[in-house]
Amino acid sequence: AEKLEALSGDSRYDLACACGSAKDEHRKRGPDGRWLYPVALGNGKYTVLFKTLLSNACSNDCKYCPLRAGTGSRRCSLEPGETADAFLDYLRRGKVSGLFLSSGVTGTPDNAMDRINAVARLLRHKHGFRGYIHLKVIPGASEAAIEEAFKLAGAVSLNIEAPGRNRFERLSSKKDYERDIIRPMEYMAGLAAKNERFAKVKCTTQFIVGASDETDSEIVRYMTGIYDRLKFKRVYFSAYQKGLGSPEIPGEQTRHTDAELQAVTGTLFETPDQVFMREHRLYQADFLLRKYGFKESDILFNAAGNLGLDRDPKQAWADAHPEFYPVKVNRAGRDELLKVPGLGPLAVSLILKLRRESRVAGAEALRIKGVRAEKIKRYAVFE
Repeated sequence: AEKLEALSGDSRYDLACACGSAKDEHRKRGPDGRWLYPVALGNGKYTVLFKTLLSNACSNDCKYCPLRAGTGSRRCSLEPGETADAFLDYLRRGKVSGLFLSSGVTGTPDNAMDRINAVARLLRHKHGFRGYIHLKVIPGASEAAIEEAFKLAGAVSLNIEAPGRNRFERLSSKKDYERDIIRPMEYMAGLAAKNERFAKVKCTTQFIVGASDETDSEIVRYMTGIYDRLKFKRVYFSAYQKGLGSPEIPGEQTRHTDAELQAVTGTLFETPDQVFMREHRLYQADFLLRKYGFKESDILFNAAGNLGLDRDPKQAWADAHPEFYPVKVNRAGRDELLKVPGLGPLAVSLILKLRRESRVAGAEALRIKGVRAEKIKRYAVFE
């Protein structure tokens, strides 16, 4: 129980699936203090994940990570059987319905990967669990280990961490960007594309934002390639906090401080609010690319190559294209409507539905009021 408490706590540093735009998408603490993570399913519903590490011991030296080799973290590990039993106990009590499992690199990448897969093997083959399992792919894992994870899981992820070799090399001297990150990601994409059995396995990745000296434009360029070329389902972003207190854990001082990284990132984003707003802006850009029909060229950056912190990227596009407005709500197509600040995919779908029967008279017909309604009126007409 003590190990599980420590490992569940340390798993919070991997924030994939922790961020979103709706209240149901945010992680929360369970009644016993463990982190529980929501995840969206293909049918639009959510499930709650039990999330832990198998081990917080790690041989890698990732400078952003509080669990990297050489730090004073208290090290412990769980056996695969212990982890499976703990999850099943939570499952029986109705606390969770799925599992998110990762680990530090103990020994070789394949050794760590085999321990992760062993938990899923026990749940699938011994206990007959058919629910949601998300497995982390360890950087540098073999193709055989990755393929086994695909056989066992409903989702797999491998963190890309940084956009490009040069940015990545600032973070670790032990991992090789092409060998340990890019090639495994390409192999994951190939499995999903070529094997019908694996087509339903959700592939995701994550950037550690601000840990290197990358710009937002570089992240967006790589993100576009991940979607267009690799066909991954989601890209996540985790703000490197460089010793700043996390807003989700009031008063806590995170352990991942590093003078060299602070010197680099501190010149870009100084305060906690700026750090998390940068992460938020990247999620907004990601949503525009995935859900709004925006192209990479539609995402605008400042002179430093970053998204503006003072306005969201959709608003930035609208302000740069006054000739596009006002949009005629009762005549415009879906892509045009999605470029109206204040209108999202749900509102646009409702407009198209209402228009089949009658004219849309105003924002009130869309159940939109207040500041958002006023914003829509500045960019659209209901004539």
